[in-house]
Amino acid sequence: MKVLVPVKRVVDANVKVRVKADNSNVDTANLKMALNPFCEIAVEEAVRLKEAGVVTEIVVVTIGNKSAQEQLRTAMALGADRAIHVETDEELVPLSIAKLLLAVQQKEQAQLVVFGKQSIDGDNNQTGQMLAALADMPQATFASEVKVEDSNIVVTREIDGGLQTLKMALPAVVTVDLRLNEPRYASLPNIMKAKRKPLESLSIDDLGVTLKSHQTVLNVAPPAERQAGIMVSSVEELVEKLKNEAKVI
Repeated sequence: MKVLVPVKRVVDANVKVRVKADNSNVDTANLKMALNPFCEIAVEEAVRLKEAGVVTEIVVVTIGNKSAQEQLRTAMALGADRAIHVETDEELVPLSIAKLLLAVQQKEQAQLVVFGKQSIDGDNNQTGQMLAALADMPQATFASEVKVEDSNIVVTREIDGGLQTLKMALPAVVTVDLRLNEPRYASLPNIMKAKRKPLESLSIDDLGVTLKSHQTVLNVAPPAERQAGIMVSSVEELVEKLKNEAKVI
């Protein structure tokens, strides 16, 4: 069984981002970049399925500029077999990314597509669902457990009321949550091996996809700084402030 794992290059989670002076976007110059943490979990799950003898090949794919190949090499060091890089300098919205991933999936014919539930930069949580809709594939989101049974996949997913278990026919799309697994660290030998694994570069034209502009960013601004808290001397004073100042009761 072949697994396709889309991954994304993002600013490292421990880095404090800044907004450009003209408020056009986030300033990523000279910032440490990393593999999106949820994508790491997706790669780890694919590797565990391969170690269990369920999966025969893991293909990672990313869409971005040439620098994104660094994250593909990281994913291959974690256990992916080969990589596909759809090269573009444009910042694409989830629908455009889903259309490109659909073209990759049609080319690869993977039986399972595993996403991180969202990227930590846009936090959209949309691409996996959009791909499933475009490809007409069953989907399970927020997966906390994944099992493959013959030609089906059984996914335990987290919902507001607790846990829900879904059984779907393959091929299918799964987006994974934090509690699914703990990603491994890439060892030095595997990092060296990843440099020799195949990495295919494609353009948007190569995939035969025509993209449209779906939205325009008008302004980017940092969140308002959190105001300092205050101490109250009694429950009555707290209620008064919540009622008259915060106006939440």
